[in-house]
Amino acid sequence: MSNGVSTSTDKNIVDLSRNNRNRAVSKTVRATRERLQSTGRNTKVFERDVLALHANAVLQSALVTPLFVATVTAVGLYLNPAANLLGWALLALIIHAVNVLIARRASRIEIGALETVRWRRRLLAGQVLVGIGWALFSLQHCATCSGDSFYLFYKTAVILVAISISAMNSVMLRQGVLFGFLPLILTLLVSAVMSGQMMDIGLTAMSAFAVVFFHYIADRQYRSTLTLMSYQSEKDELIAELEVAKSMSDEARRRAEEANLAKSRFLASMSHELRTPLNAILGFSEVMNSEVLGPMANATYQEYAGDIHRSGQHLLDLINEILDLSRIEAGRYELNEDALSLLEIAEDCIGMVQLRASGKSITIHQQFEPTLPQIWADEKAIRQVVLNLLSNAVKFTPQGGEVTVKVGWTASGGQYVAIKDNGPGIPEEEIPIVLSAFGQGSIAIKSAEQGTGLGLPIVQAILAKHDGQFVLRSKLREGTEAIAILPATRVLQSLPAVEDAAPVERRRRTFA
Repeated sequence: MSNGVSTSTDKNIVDLSRNNRNRAVSKTVRATRERLQSTGRNTKVFERDVLALHANAVLQSALVTPLFVATVTAVGLYLNPAANLLGWALLALIIHAVNVLIARRASRIEIGALETVRWRRRLLAGQVLVGIGWALFSLQHCATCSGDSFYLFYKTAVILVAISISAMNSVMLRQGVLFGFLPLILTLLVSAVMSGQMMDIGLTAMSAFAVVFFHYIADRQYRSTLTLMSYQSEKDELIAELEVAKSMSDEARRRAEEANLAKSRFLASMSHELRTPLNAILGFSEVMNSEVLGPMANATYQEYAGDIHRSGQHLLDLINEILDLSRIEAGRYELNEDALSLLEIAEDCIGMVQLRASGKSITIHQQFEPTLPQIWADEKAIRQVVLNLLSNAVKFTPQGGEVTVKVGWTASGGQYVAIKDNGPGIPEEEIPIVLSAFGQGSIAIKSAEQGTGLGLPIVQAILAKHDGQFVLRSKLREGTEAIAILPATRVLQSLPAVEDAAPVERRRRTFA
């Protein structure tokens, strides 16, 4: 049982203090379904999430670019003091500040589905500005530098590092590397064509290869991130669906508990109100039918009195069965356990139905084990189990039929009572129906002796309270066999007999 469930005698007390979370959960489910099912499994599904991730990446690495620009400027001024790198550094920092402001604006607002394209274009435009800044850097020359050290150890290294930094920052912005460094590649290409020097051509080729390579790496990471986001969204959707199902089941369980509690209270309050007039009806109708106070002038009235008595008895039996089943379902059916003999209970129940069986010329056969130890059980409950099964067997067995009652050991060391008849039987597909409350098979519905449909459910519930088992086997036109099984833990182990004491024979009963 979960925490918060009442532990009082009535376990069906309804907890009405639990908050209802259907509204928030339903909102989450609708948002998830809209995101997953609106456009299918493509990049547009997660476009807003991707832009948000890119904006967060730009903000988190906001200090990397200024530090790198400052380092490049310092090294460049050391190599070529006459170079105009301060103006370029100021322009690069301004461009970086613009990108940071765009990213901060994008992270603070909730981008709608119709605004994703516009914000993506803004972020790509910022990358293009970054590429223009590095294109201006590629135009720097060093007239005083000896050899090709300026190209090899400074200009080429700075451009490659700049491409790698930009690629890492714009992984979640698709085609950000290509759009960002397209101005740089065009500028290097124009410079190489105009100068015709091998160093310019090599730098252009290396830069183009670096842009393509880092774009490939960024695209792979982008696709991997999309796959992970898809899995995460599916998990979130499943969790939301489970939350909705749990919320609905909790609400349904709460309503069922309310209905069950109302039923239990109604039966508990109405049991006395129904039984009191029924006792008067049964008593007075029996007096009238027996003509205790004198003969009745009209025989029809006497017949009516007998019908009233039988109908009242049937109604009282129905009320008792409903109350028994309600107590069992509510967990308020207490067992008054004692040592008893299953053989004696079976014989007593046979005696109770013997007169009714004789009226239909039904023969009851007994197949009992010669000696069985006592069991620890509730005598009233076990008697009700055997009597219900015997009554059903006699009820549905035709004229001149046979009923066999077996009592013996089970393979696991328990004891059982099996009652088999040669009646019309039950179709196999109807067995679950007759085992449910108020369930009746087609044979019972057509029969003149219809019951309430509560006998077998009560038998199952009583045996379950004893940790036992009920088995119903039946085939159409081959009869029915009902088996009530008690576990080995219910069997009492008797002490060995004293040698000097005479054995006590089991009491046998005979019935007409």
